[in-house]
Amino acid sequence: MSDIPYDQPVSDTPASFAKDQLKAFIERIERLEEEKKAIADDIKDVFAEAKGNGFDAKALREILKIRKQDADQRAEHEAIVDLYMQALGMLS
Repeated sequence: MSDIPYDQPVSDTPASFAKDQLKAFIERIERLEEEKKAIADDIKDVFAEAKGNGFDAKALREILKIRKQDADQRAEHEAIVDLYMQALGMLS
């Protein structure tokens, strides 16, 4: 037999479940978006603090980008950049 209670119409039960599930997903995403904004604000504050101590925020962002790369990927990228700079006469 069915697990649907006899006092509810058959068509209401799945719709109600889907509605509740959808609402739960939306609320979870909203909470995560709030956390993401808080973390982004914290990161912004750290960059401002570093800048206040004389560090260049643009250079810090570049270092963070480089640190995320795989060592082989980074070496390949650096070799290509060096090659292009030599071709343009930018390296001696």
